[in-house]
Amino acid sequence: MKEPKFRNYIYMGVTAFLVILLCILVVLMFTRWDTVREAIGTLNEILAPITYGAILAYLLSPVYNRLQRWTARGLSGITRREKSIHFFSRAIATVGSLIFLFAVISGLFSLIIPSVWSSILGIVNSIPAYAEKISGWIETALANDPTLEDTVMSLYQQGADQLISWTQSTSNWMPNVEILVSGVYTGIMGVYNFIMNSLIGVIVMVYLLNIKDTLMAQAKKIVYAVFSLRLSNLIVERCRFIHRVFGGFIIGKLIDSLIIGILTFVILNLLDMPYAMLISVIIGITNVIPFFGPFIGAIPSALLILLVSPKQCVIFLLIILLIQQFDGNILGPRILGDSTGLSSFWVLFSILFFGGIMGPLGMIIGVPTFAVIYDLVSEWVNGRLSRKHLSSDTEDYRDLDHVDVEKKTFIRQEQ
Repeated sequence: MKEPKFRNYIYMGVTAFLVILLCILVVLMFTRWDTVREAIGTLNEILAPITYGAILAYLLSPVYNRLQRWTARGLSGITRREKSIHFFSRAIATVGSLIFLFAVISGLFSLIIPSVWSSILGIVNSIPAYAEKISGWIETALANDPTLEDTVMSLYQQGADQLISWTQSTSNWMPNVEILVSGVYTGIMGVYNFIMNSLIGVIVMVYLLNIKDTLMAQAKKIVYAVFSLRLSNLIVERCRFIHRVFGGFIIGKLIDSLIIGILTFVILNLLDMPYAMLISVIIGITNVIPFFGPFIGAIPSALLILLVSPKQCVIFLLIILLIQQFDGNILGPRILGDSTGLSSFWVLFSILFFGGIMGPLGMIIGVPTFAVIYDLVSEWVNGRLSRKHLSSDTEDYRDLDHVDVEKKTFIRQEQ
Protein backbone atom coordinates (compact mmCIF):
# COMPACT_ATOMS: atom_id res chain seq x y z
CA MET A 1 0.00 0.00 0.00
CA LYS A 2 2.90 2.37 0.63
CA GLU A 3 4.41 2.02 -2.82
CA PRO A 4 1.35 3.27 -4.83
CA LYS A 5 0.89 6.13 -2.36
CA PHE A 6 4.56 7.10 -2.66
CA ARG A 7 4.31 6.88 -6.45
CA ASN A 8 1.31 9.23 -6.43
CA TYR A 9 3.33 11.75 -4.43
CA ILE A 10 6.11 11.55 -7.02
CA TYR A 11 3.64 12.11 -9.86
CA MET A 12 2.10 15.07 -8.04
CA GLY A 13 5.54 16.58 -7.37
CA VAL A 14 6.68 16.17 -10.99
CA THR A 15 3.41 17.66 -12.25
CA ALA A 16 3.71 20.64 -9.90
CA PHE A 17 7.33 21.18 -10.98
CA LEU A 18 6.41 21.10 -14.66
CA VAL A 19 3.50 23.51 -14.13
CA ILE A 20 5.72 25.96 -12.24
CA LEU A 21 8.42 25.66 -14.90
CA LEU A 22 5.88 26.30 -17.65
CA CYS A 23 4.54 29.37 -15.82
CA ILE A 24 8.09 30.73 -15.45
CA LEU A 25 8.74 30.21 -19.16
CA VAL A 26 5.49 31.99 -20.10
CA VAL A 27 6.35 34.95 -17.82
CA LEU A 28 9.86 35.14 -19.29
CA MET A 29 8.44 35.12 -22.83
CA PHE A 30 6.29 38.16 -22.06
CA THR A 31 8.80 40.11 -19.91
CA ARG A 32 11.96 39.23 -21.87
CA TRP A 33 10.52 38.84 -25.35
CA ASP A 34 13.49 40.50 -27.07
CA THR A 35 15.91 38.11 -25.39
CA VAL A 36 13.70 35.12 -26.17
CA ARG A 37 13.38 36.19 -29.81
CA GLU A 38 17.14 36.64 -30.07
CA ALA A 39 17.69 33.19 -28.56
CA ILE A 40 15.18 31.68 -30.98
CA GLY A 41 16.94 33.41 -33.88
CA THR A 42 20.32 32.03 -32.78
CA LEU A 43 18.83 28.56 -32.43
CA ASN A 44 17.29 28.84 -35.91
CA GLU A 45 20.69 29.77 -37.38
CA ILE A 46 22.33 26.77 -35.70
CA LEU A 47 19.60 24.36 -36.78
CA ALA A 48 19.13 25.86 -40.27
CA PRO A 49 20.62 22.81 -42.11
CA ILE A 50 18.38 20.47 -40.11
CA THR A 51 15.38 22.69 -40.83
CA TYR A 52 16.11 22.83 -44.57
CA GLY A 53 16.63 19.07 -44.67
CA ALA A 54 13.42 18.39 -42.75
CA ILE A 55 11.39 20.66 -45.05
CA LEU A 56 12.86 19.06 -48.18
CA ALA A 57 12.29 15.56 -46.78
CA TYR A 58 8.68 16.39 -45.93
CA LEU A 59 8.00 17.84 -49.40
CA LEU A 60 9.76 14.99 -51.23
CA SER A 61 8.38 12.17 -49.08
CA PRO A 62 5.44 11.52 -51.51
CA VAL A 63 7.95 11.13 -54.37
CA TYR A 64 10.19 8.89 -52.25
CA ASN A 65 7.32 6.73 -51.00
CA ARG A 66 5.89 6.13 -54.48
CA LEU A 67 9.28 5.28 -55.96
CA GLN A 68 9.98 2.90 -53.10
CA ARG A 69 6.63 1.13 -53.50
CA TRP A 70 6.98 0.82 -57.28
CA THR A 71 10.56 -0.46 -57.01
CA ALA A 72 9.69 -2.94 -54.26
CA ARG A 73 6.75 -4.24 -56.31
CA GLY A 74 8.99 -4.67 -59.34
CA LEU A 75 11.81 -6.37 -57.42
CA SER A 76 9.42 -8.75 -55.68
CA GLY A 77 8.97 -10.52 -59.02
CA ILE A 78 12.74 -10.97 -59.37
CA THR A 79 13.85 -12.00 -55.89
CA ARG A 80 12.28 -13.14 -52.63
CA ARG A 81 14.99 -11.77 -50.36
CA GLU A 82 13.34 -9.10 -48.26
CA LYS A 83 16.64 -7.45 -47.29
CA SER A 84 17.68 -7.02 -50.92
CA ILE A 85 14.27 -5.65 -51.90
CA HIS A 86 14.31 -3.25 -48.96
CA PHE A 87 17.86 -2.04 -49.67
CA PHE A 88 17.52 -1.54 -53.42
CA SER A 89 14.05 0.02 -53.22
CA ARG A 90 15.29 2.60 -50.73
CA ALA A 91 18.43 3.29 -52.79
CA ILE A 92 16.48 3.78 -56.02
CA ALA A 93 13.87 5.94 -54.23
CA THR A 94 16.65 8.12 -52.77
CA VAL A 95 18.36 8.57 -56.14
CA GLY A 96 15.02 9.30 -57.80
CA SER A 97 14.16 11.91 -55.16
CA LEU A 98 17.53 13.61 -55.64
CA ILE A 99 17.09 13.61 -59.42
CA PHE A 100 13.63 15.14 -59.03
CA LEU A 101 14.96 17.82 -56.65
CA PHE A 102 17.90 18.77 -58.87
CA ALA A 103 15.66 18.76 -61.96
CA VAL A 104 13.36 21.31 -60.28
CA ILE A 105 16.31 23.46 -59.15
CA SER A 106 18.09 23.32 -62.52
CA GLY A 107 14.82 24.14 -64.26
CA LEU A 108 14.43 27.24 -62.09
CA PHE A 109 17.97 28.39 -62.76
CA SER A 110 18.07 27.64 -66.48
CA LEU A 111 14.57 28.69 -67.52
CA ILE A 112 13.05 31.11 -65.03
CA ILE A 113 15.87 33.05 -63.36
CA PRO A 114 17.56 34.33 -66.59
CA SER A 115 14.21 35.55 -67.94
CA VAL A 116 13.31 37.18 -64.63
CA TRP A 117 16.73 38.83 -64.42
CA SER A 118 16.50 40.20 -67.97
CA SER A 119 13.02 41.54 -67.20
CA ILE A 120 14.30 43.32 -64.09
CA LEU A 121 17.20 44.84 -66.07
CA GLY A 122 14.72 45.93 -68.73
CA ILE A 123 12.58 47.65 -66.12
CA VAL A 124 15.61 49.47 -64.65
CA ASN A 125 16.82 50.61 -68.08
CA SER A 126 13.32 51.79 -69.02
CA ILE A 127 12.84 53.96 -65.93
CA PRO A 128 13.68 57.23 -67.79
CA ALA A 129 11.12 56.41 -70.51
CA TYR A 130 8.54 55.45 -67.88
CA ALA A 131 9.20 58.69 -65.99
CA GLU A 132 8.65 60.72 -69.15
CA LYS A 133 5.44 58.81 -69.92
CA ILE A 134 4.04 59.39 -66.41
CA SER A 135 4.97 63.06 -66.73
CA GLY A 136 2.88 63.26 -69.87
CA TRP A 137 -0.07 61.61 -68.10
CA ILE A 138 0.12 64.12 -65.26
CA GLU A 139 0.28 67.08 -67.61
CA THR A 140 -2.74 65.83 -69.53
CA ALA A 141 -4.77 65.10 -66.37
CA LEU A 142 -4.03 68.50 -64.77
CA ALA A 143 -4.13 70.64 -67.90
CA ASN A 144 -7.16 72.57 -66.60
CA ASP A 145 -5.40 73.60 -63.35
CA PRO A 146 -1.99 75.13 -64.15
CA THR A 147 -1.16 75.94 -60.50
CA LEU A 148 -1.76 72.40 -59.28
CA GLU A 149 0.03 71.07 -62.37
CA ASP A 150 3.15 73.11 -61.63
CA THR A 151 3.22 71.93 -57.99
CA VAL A 152 2.68 68.26 -58.79
CA MET A 153 5.13 68.30 -61.70
CA SER A 154 7.81 69.96 -59.57
CA LEU A 155 7.53 67.30 -56.86
CA TYR A 156 7.34 64.50 -59.41
CA GLN A 157 10.37 65.76 -61.34
CA GLN A 158 12.46 65.86 -58.19
CA GLY A 159 11.55 62.28 -57.26
CA ALA A 160 12.06 61.00 -60.82
CA ASP A 161 15.46 62.67 -61.13
CA GLN A 162 16.62 61.14 -57.86
CA LEU A 163 15.39 57.68 -58.88
CA ILE A 164 17.08 57.86 -62.31
CA SER A 165 20.29 59.14 -60.77
CA TRP A 166 20.29 56.34 -58.21
CA THR A 167 19.74 53.57 -60.78
CA GLN A 168 22.17 54.83 -63.40
CA SER A 169 25.02 56.39 -61.44
CA THR A 170 27.32 55.10 -58.73
CA SER A 171 28.51 58.57 -57.71
CA ASN A 172 25.80 58.79 -55.09
CA TRP A 173 27.12 55.64 -53.46
CA MET A 174 30.68 56.92 -52.92
CA PRO A 175 30.01 58.88 -49.69
CA ASN A 176 28.64 55.67 -48.21
CA VAL A 177 31.37 53.29 -49.35
CA GLU A 178 31.73 51.80 -45.89
CA ILE A 179 28.02 51.09 -45.65
CA LEU A 180 28.01 49.73 -49.21
CA VAL A 181 30.98 47.42 -48.57
CA SER A 182 29.43 46.24 -45.32
CA GLY A 183 26.16 45.53 -47.06
CA VAL A 184 27.87 43.66 -49.89
CA TYR A 185 29.88 41.59 -47.40
CA THR A 186 26.75 40.80 -45.41
CA GLY A 187 24.94 39.82 -48.59
CA ILE A 188 27.80 37.59 -49.77
CA MET A 189 28.01 35.88 -46.38
CA GLY A 190 24.25 35.45 -46.35
CA VAL A 191 24.33 33.79 -49.78
CA TYR A 192 27.30 31.64 -48.72
CA ASN A 193 25.55 30.52 -45.54
CA PHE A 194 22.36 29.79 -47.47
CA ILE A 195 24.24 27.69 -50.04
CA MET A 196 26.15 25.78 -47.35
CA ASN A 197 23.01 25.21 -45.27
CA SER A 198 21.17 24.05 -48.39
CA LEU A 199 23.91 21.59 -49.35
CA ILE A 200 24.05 20.18 -45.83
CA GLY A 201 20.24 20.20 -45.82
CA VAL A 202 20.21 17.93 -48.89
CA ILE A 203 22.43 15.46 -47.01
CA VAL A 204 20.13 15.69 -43.99
CA MET A 205 17.16 15.14 -46.33
CA VAL A 206 18.68 11.90 -47.64
CA TYR A 207 19.17 10.61 -44.10
CA LEU A 208 15.66 11.63 -43.01
CA LEU A 209 14.01 10.03 -46.04
CA ASN A 210 15.68 6.73 -45.28
CA ILE A 211 15.14 6.73 -41.50
CA LYS A 212 11.76 8.46 -41.32
CA ASP A 213 9.94 5.19 -40.65
CA THR A 214 12.38 4.38 -37.83
CA LEU A 215 12.02 7.89 -36.37
CA MET A 216 8.23 7.63 -36.41
CA ALA A 217 8.39 4.21 -34.77
CA GLN A 218 10.71 5.57 -32.05
CA ALA A 219 8.40 8.54 -31.47
CA LYS A 220 5.40 6.22 -31.07
CA LYS A 221 7.43 4.04 -28.74
CA ILE A 222 8.18 7.03 -26.49
CA VAL A 223 4.54 8.17 -26.52
CA TYR A 224 3.24 4.74 -25.49
CA ALA A 225 5.94 4.49 -22.80
CA VAL A 226 5.13 7.87 -21.23
CA PHE A 227 1.34 8.16 -21.49
CA SER A 228 -1.59 5.88 -20.86
CA LEU A 229 -2.78 3.60 -23.64
CA ARG A 230 -5.92 5.61 -24.36
CA LEU A 231 -4.05 8.95 -24.38
CA SER A 232 -1.28 7.47 -26.52
CA ASN A 233 -3.79 6.31 -29.12
CA LEU A 234 -5.32 9.79 -29.11
CA ILE A 235 -1.91 11.47 -29.55
CA VAL A 236 -0.98 9.20 -32.47
CA GLU A 237 -4.36 9.83 -34.09
CA ARG A 238 -3.96 13.61 -33.65
CA CYS A 239 -0.46 13.55 -35.14
CA ARG A 240 -1.79 11.60 -38.11
CA PHE A 241 -4.50 14.25 -38.54
CA ILE A 242 -1.92 17.08 -38.35
CA HIS A 243 0.19 15.36 -41.01
CA ARG A 244 -2.85 14.92 -43.23
CA VAL A 245 -3.88 18.58 -42.90
CA PHE A 246 -0.41 20.07 -43.35
CA GLY A 247 0.68 17.64 -46.06
CA GLY A 248 -2.54 17.94 -48.02
CA PHE A 249 -2.65 21.72 -47.79
CA ILE A 250 1.00 22.68 -48.34
CA ILE A 251 1.85 20.16 -51.07
CA GLY A 252 -1.52 20.74 -52.73
CA LYS A 253 -1.04 24.51 -52.59
CA LEU A 254 2.43 24.23 -54.16
CA ILE A 255 1.04 22.14 -57.03
CA ASP A 256 -1.88 24.52 -57.43
CA SER A 257 0.43 27.57 -57.53
CA LEU A 258 2.74 25.89 -60.06
CA ILE A 259 -0.20 25.22 -62.38
CA ILE A 260 -1.47 28.81 -61.97
CA GLY A 261 2.01 30.21 -62.72
CA ILE A 262 2.34 28.10 -65.88
CA LEU A 263 -1.20 28.97 -66.99
CA THR A 264 -0.52 32.69 -66.45
CA PHE A 265 2.72 32.47 -68.46
CA VAL A 266 1.02 30.72 -71.39
CA ILE A 267 -1.86 33.23 -71.54
CA LEU A 268 0.42 36.29 -71.20
CA ASN A 269 2.66 34.97 -73.96
CA LEU A 270 -0.29 34.32 -76.27
CA LEU A 271 -1.48 37.90 -75.73
CA ASP A 272 2.07 39.30 -76.12
CA MET A 273 2.07 40.89 -72.66
CA PRO A 274 5.29 42.53 -71.38
CA TYR A 275 7.41 40.84 -68.67
CA ALA A 276 5.46 37.58 -69.05
CA MET A 277 7.97 35.41 -67.18
CA LEU A 278 8.54 37.87 -64.32
CA ILE A 279 4.82 38.40 -63.79
CA SER A 280 4.08 34.67 -64.00
CA VAL A 281 6.69 33.97 -61.31
CA ILE A 282 5.20 36.71 -59.09
CA ILE A 283 1.66 35.34 -59.57
CA GLY A 284 2.77 31.74 -58.95
CA ILE A 285 4.74 32.53 -55.78
CA THR A 286 2.15 34.81 -54.21
CA ASN A 287 -0.63 32.33 -55.03
CA VAL A 288 0.81 30.09 -52.29
CA ILE A 289 -0.62 32.60 -49.78
CA PRO A 290 -4.36 31.89 -49.41
CA PHE A 291 -6.95 34.63 -49.91
CA PHE A 292 -4.56 37.62 -50.15
CA GLY A 293 -2.04 35.98 -52.50
CA PRO A 294 -3.79 36.86 -55.80
CA PHE A 295 -4.07 40.54 -54.77
CA ILE A 296 -0.46 40.69 -53.51
CA GLY A 297 0.80 39.39 -56.84
CA ALA A 298 -1.63 41.18 -59.16
CA ILE A 299 -1.12 44.75 -57.89
CA PRO A 300 2.65 45.15 -58.59
CA SER A 301 2.28 43.18 -61.83
CA ALA A 302 -0.51 45.46 -63.01
CA LEU A 303 1.61 48.53 -62.20
CA LEU A 304 4.47 47.15 -64.32
CA ILE A 305 2.16 46.60 -67.30
CA LEU A 306 0.51 50.01 -66.74
CA LEU A 307 3.86 51.70 -67.39
CA VAL A 308 3.93 50.04 -70.81
CA SER A 309 0.28 50.18 -71.83
CA PRO A 310 -2.88 51.10 -69.84
CA LYS A 311 -4.97 49.02 -72.25
CA GLN A 312 -2.85 45.91 -71.63
CA CYS A 313 -3.08 46.60 -67.89
CA VAL A 314 -6.88 46.42 -68.01
CA ILE A 315 -6.70 43.22 -70.07
CA PHE A 316 -4.21 41.76 -67.58
CA LEU A 317 -6.50 42.49 -64.62
CA LEU A 318 -9.39 40.76 -66.41
CA ILE A 319 -7.15 37.75 -67.13
CA ILE A 320 -6.05 37.51 -63.49
CA LEU A 321 -9.69 37.77 -62.37
CA LEU A 322 -10.66 34.87 -64.67
CA ILE A 323 -7.63 32.78 -63.62
CA GLN A 324 -8.38 33.28 -59.94
CA GLN A 325 -12.03 32.37 -60.48
CA PHE A 326 -10.87 29.21 -62.22
CA ASP A 327 -8.44 28.50 -59.37
CA GLY A 328 -10.92 29.22 -56.58
CA ASN A 329 -13.90 27.35 -58.03
CA ILE A 330 -12.42 24.53 -60.13
CA LEU A 331 -8.67 23.87 -59.77
CA GLY A 332 -8.21 24.61 -56.06
CA PRO A 333 -11.11 22.45 -54.81
CA ARG A 334 -9.99 19.53 -57.02
CA ILE A 335 -6.40 19.63 -55.73
CA LEU A 336 -6.93 20.71 -52.11
CA GLY A 337 -10.42 19.37 -51.52
CA ASP A 338 -11.63 20.17 -47.99
CA SER A 339 -8.16 19.70 -46.44
CA THR A 340 -8.75 22.27 -43.67
CA GLY A 341 -12.50 22.27 -43.11
CA LEU A 342 -12.44 25.98 -42.17
CA SER A 343 -15.00 28.56 -43.20
CA SER A 344 -13.93 31.65 -45.16
CA PHE A 345 -13.93 33.84 -42.04
CA TRP A 346 -11.56 31.55 -40.12
CA VAL A 347 -9.28 31.32 -43.16
CA LEU A 348 -9.10 35.12 -43.22
CA PHE A 349 -8.58 35.27 -39.44
CA SER A 350 -5.79 32.69 -39.47
CA ILE A 351 -3.95 34.48 -42.31
CA LEU A 352 -4.11 37.85 -40.54
CA PHE A 353 -3.21 36.44 -37.11
CA PHE A 354 -0.30 34.19 -38.05
CA GLY A 355 0.85 36.62 -40.76
CA GLY A 356 1.11 39.34 -38.11
CA ILE A 357 3.17 37.07 -35.86
CA MET A 358 5.40 35.26 -38.37
CA GLY A 359 5.21 37.35 -41.54
CA PRO A 360 4.88 35.70 -44.97
CA LEU A 361 5.64 32.25 -43.53
CA GLY A 362 2.76 32.66 -41.09
CA MET A 363 0.43 33.56 -43.95
CA ILE A 364 1.35 30.27 -45.66
CA ILE A 365 1.18 27.89 -42.68
CA GLY A 366 -1.45 29.84 -40.75
CA VAL A 367 -4.46 28.13 -42.35
CA PRO A 368 -3.41 24.49 -41.64
CA THR A 369 -2.13 25.47 -38.18
CA PHE A 370 -5.42 27.07 -37.23
CA ALA A 371 -7.31 24.15 -38.78
CA VAL A 372 -5.52 21.81 -36.35
CA ILE A 373 -6.22 24.12 -33.38
CA TYR A 374 -9.86 24.47 -34.44
CA ASP A 375 -10.27 20.70 -34.68
CA LEU A 376 -8.68 20.11 -31.26
CA VAL A 377 -10.89 22.73 -29.62
CA SER A 378 -14.00 21.34 -31.36
CA GLU A 379 -13.20 17.81 -30.22
CA TRP A 380 -12.62 18.98 -26.65
CA VAL A 381 -15.90 20.96 -26.61
CA ASN A 382 -17.87 18.06 -28.11
CA GLY A 383 -16.33 15.68 -25.57
CA ARG A 384 -17.35 17.93 -22.68
CA LEU A 385 -20.89 18.23 -24.06
CA SER A 386 -21.11 14.45 -24.51
CA ARG A 387 -20.17 13.87 -20.88
CA LYS A 388 -22.94 16.27 -19.89
CA HIS A 389 -25.37 14.40 -22.20
CA LEU A 390 -25.90 17.49 -24.36
CA SER A 391 -26.07 17.77 -28.12
CA SER A 392 -22.89 18.64 -30.01
CA ASP A 393 -24.79 19.88 -33.09
CA THR A 394 -24.25 23.63 -33.48
CA GLU A 395 -27.69 24.09 -35.02
CA ASP A 396 -29.30 22.97 -31.74
CA TYR A 397 -27.83 26.04 -30.05
CA ARG A 398 -29.17 28.52 -32.57
CA ASP A 399 -31.81 30.78 -30.94
CA LEU A 400 -31.24 28.92 -27.64
CA ASP A 401 -32.66 30.55 -24.51
CA HIS A 402 -31.57 27.97 -21.93
CA VAL A 403 -31.28 24.20 -21.28
CA ASP A 404 -33.63 22.50 -18.85
CA VAL A 405 -31.41 21.22 -16.03
CA GLU A 406 -33.45 18.09 -15.26
CA LYS A 407 -34.72 17.05 -18.68
CA LYS A 408 -31.67 18.34 -20.63
CA THR A 409 -34.02 19.77 -23.25
CA PHE A 410 -33.30 22.89 -25.31
CA ILE A 411 -35.66 25.82 -24.73
CA ARG A 412 -35.80 28.18 -27.71
CA GLN A 413 -36.14 31.95 -27.56
CA GLU A 414 -39.59 33.23 -28.27
CA GLN A 415 -39.73 34.97 -31.63
